[in-house]
Amino acid sequence: MSFAQKIAVETSTSTVLQAASLVDHGFESIPIIDMQGAKNLDHYVRQQLAREIRDACIGVGFFYVKNHGIPEERIIGAIDAGKIFFALPKETKLEYDSRKSADFRGYAALLSENHDLENNGDLHEGFNIGPEGSNESGKNEMSGENVWPDAVAPEFKERVLSYYDAAVSFGKTLFPLFAIALDLPEDFFDDKTREAAAIMRILHYPPQTGPHDDRTFGTGAHTERHLKR
Repeated sequence: MSFAQKIAVETSTSTVLQAASLVDHGFESIPIIDMQGAKNLDHYVRQQLAREIRDACIGVGFFYVKNHGIPEERIIGAIDAGKIFFALPKETKLEYDSRKSADFRGYAALLSENHDLENNGDLHEGFNIGPEGSNESGKNEMSGENVWPDAVAPEFKERVLSYYDAAVSFGKTLFPLFAIALDLPEDFFDDKTREAAAIMRILHYPPQTGPHDDRTFGTGAHTERHLKR
């Protein structure tokens, strides 16, 4: 990124942060943004959509999407694959422990993570995957070898990768809208997001029944702040 580009994005981001600091962040619902117009050739339509995204990010911090274009069968396939894996015995799942992987891939056990050190640990278990392939070139620090439980869940890889690829493809349609929302050229992020460094997590939050410690949450408070070239 050139010095001029760096100044441009920092200025635009600062403007958004300044606006966010003036907003009362009490909200009663999470915005649902219709992505039908994400690829519309009419720039005005994309501007309107970008404005919705900007307002959601400033006023709430995140949003749901609908009409994203990811086939329902891929979503259901990934969910079902996760259910099958998480239903396996703990000792079986730990054979794919992400702590054995140099690339943060594989299984994360219940309470093995803690996003908020004031809490007792995150009450969820998960399975992490990322872009397939080695990182011999060093171009993408998040590239690496995925860990697949083929021996115990034969359809897991196919179903999860099918959804992952669709989700990454959809994610790339958001960057032009982010650029518009930041008052940057629509193609600003094109050369910065060519190699997806997306880590996807399939998470299982077990039900909490009866009395439980008030410092135990599904996931502790945290910020998703990763956007790297």
